[in-house]
Amino acid sequence: MRRSAALFAAACLGSTLAVAQSAAEPDAPTSPVVLELYTSQGCSSCPPADELFATLAQRDDVIALALHVDYWDYLGWKDELARPRHAARQKAYAKAARSRTIYTPEMIVQGEDRLKGHDAATIADEIAAHRREAPGAALAVAREGDVLRIDIAPASGSVEGRAPDAGIGFAAAAAPLQADVHVVRYIPEERVAIEAGENAGRTMTYLNIVTDWQTIGQWDGVSDANFVYDHPAPGPVAVIVQRARTGPILAAARLP
Repeated sequence: MRRSAALFAAACLGSTLAVAQSAAEPDAPTSPVVLELYTSQGCSSCPPADELFATLAQRDDVIALALHVDYWDYLGWKDELARPRHAARQKAYAKAARSRTIYTPEMIVQGEDRLKGHDAATIADEIAAHRREAPGAALAVAREGDVLRIDIAPASGSVEGRAPDAGIGFAAAAAPLQADVHVVRYIPEERVAIEAGENAGRTMTYLNIVTDWQTIGQWDGVSDANFVYDHPAPGPVAVIVQRARTGPILAAARLP
């Protein structure tokens, strides 16, 4: 990964481009709302959340990412889609919210709101609320062969994190400006026949399954920045700019 201070022109980003800008600009697109579903094939409460997630994943105004966790594998079925780092990320959210517990199914909305993964009404309300907010950064992402080019600049709006709402949301626990730049790879769909455990006998279709989540650098929140990231693998990718220490998500974009 190479990084320079110069901001590259959007016109030079190549034929495939994803952009998130400040909603304060006339007719500018808003940044999609990022949904993270923490789920497991070994969790009997998860199938309704997985089905809701599959519906939400079809929306153009969200980036829906399924992070399978492995802490229910001991119940008799090993979730082959799970990654230990997914549970570590979920624990980081709990720590930021000053909570000692994690659970499935859990939906994190825009890095701020911890919700029950099958609570359709509350999730819809939170998506709508975040859609009304201006992105905290201007983000442009392009694929040029085996390379991703990521362009970040300050936006006129800012995301400071909303105050906790009825014990669900939580404010940012990050430093005022520092943000992490994440590159996320995911599989669009996989069908799984579950043969044991709490969901034995079910055949589930999972969408947007995260296979790799990397933090490729940091952004200071005030300067223009350019990242060039070697990305040889094909398939969809999301780029997320998130306040440090699992804070609010400032902007996000995806490429097919």
